[in-house]
Amino acid sequence: MLKWFRAMLPREDRFFDLFEQHSRTLEAGAEALQKLLEGGDAVPHWCQEIVRHEHAADEVAHEVLLAVRRTFITPFDRGDIKDLIQSMDDAIDQMHQTAKAITLYEQRVFDPPMQEMAAIIADCARLTIKAVPLLRNVGTHAGEINVFAERITALEGRSDDLHDQGLRDLFRRHRDGNAMDFIVGTEIYKHLERVVDRFEDVANEINGIVIEHV
Repeated sequence: MLKWFRAMLPREDRFFDLFEQHSRTLEAGAEALQKLLEGGDAVPHWCQEIVRHEHAADEVAHEVLLAVRRTFITPFDRGDIKDLIQSMDDAIDQMHQTAKAITLYEQRVFDPPMQEMAAIIADCARLTIKAVPLLRNVGTHAGEINVFAERITALEGRSDDLHDQGLRDLFRRHRDGNAMDFIVGTEIYKHLERVVDRFEDVANEINGIVIEHV
């Protein structure tokens, strides 16, 4: 009965604009992270770019949470809106944490599996930016949304493999050498894996909305 009543009332569609705006910051942050992992003298520049995008994303997330409190009729359950924007914001926050670790350890050269993980992160962001606009008509686009979410989950599995491969390679290279290089490499792999995990959380939140509204 409550769902029927809500459907008869006008919705606040500004939430969709904010979700899409945030997804664009995710894509920009992921592309900056991919450039960052190419290494070289441009590393500090790309770290700063990630910080800039993360701050912009925080502003959008804050605006969404304010709108949740102020809006009478929301397009989805308030908890679903909060969880979705929080999962998206966690993804770019973790990109920021990755950039902070790289800055702290003054890294300029990165292993191929790290670069492949960065490419996966960029792919996850592109899938997110495609899936989010479809939430405006979730019933019509449920199948497409699920495909995007499943592709993100598959990428997360590939990222797990790269993470494990990278740690094995690190251990073999440094077991009789520089322990600090092993520790630093492990830290970067950990942060990259967390970014992908956060994108899987985004996919799960989107799937939850589809299940709730179809």
